Amino acid sequence: MAVPASKDGLLEAIHSSYAKLMKDLATVPEDRTGEQTLEGHARDTQMSVHDLVAYLTGWNELVLKWHAGREAGAAVDFPETGYKWNQLGQLAQKFYDDYADVPFPRLLERFAAAKDRLVDRIERYDDAALYGAPWYESYTMGRMIQFNTSSPYANARGRLRKWKKENGIA
Repeated sequence: MAVPASKDGLLEAIHSSYAKLMKDLATVPEDRTGEQTLEGHARDTQMSVHDLVAYLTGWNELVLKWHAGREAGAAVDFPETGYKWNQLGQLAQKFYDDYADVPFPRLLERFAAAKDRLVDRIERYDDAALYGAPWYESYTMGRMIQFNTSSPYANARGRLRKWKKENGIA
């Protein structure tokens, strides 16, 4: 899928990649979501399907936090307070830990809610606000949202499909 350059393109990318991912997640037996057999986000690590959804939920909620901070006039620590961009593996582990005790069905609900809140936020902007000026360094707001929604959704789907094939899950 092409990199979105408009509000409509961004919304389509989010909706499309999310729907495909959720279709694949729906076929994973709940009793297998905790298996640490999926390639992790940091080199030489393993994660579970639960961790994968925790990662996506964590990033979606983090993007919402960035926007809330900006709207409140506060400085935003990118990517997250206490983390640098070269520490994304540690940030992924933080997300796994943050949601470790959340039952998988509830985690899926939380992921859906975060995605829906992001879509609602995007709906409030026009193309100029989303793509007309840098929002973080040289990246537009739309690009920063895409980096943390549709792109990781597609990546997660690829990882999940590979794992399902290796584990005989249709």
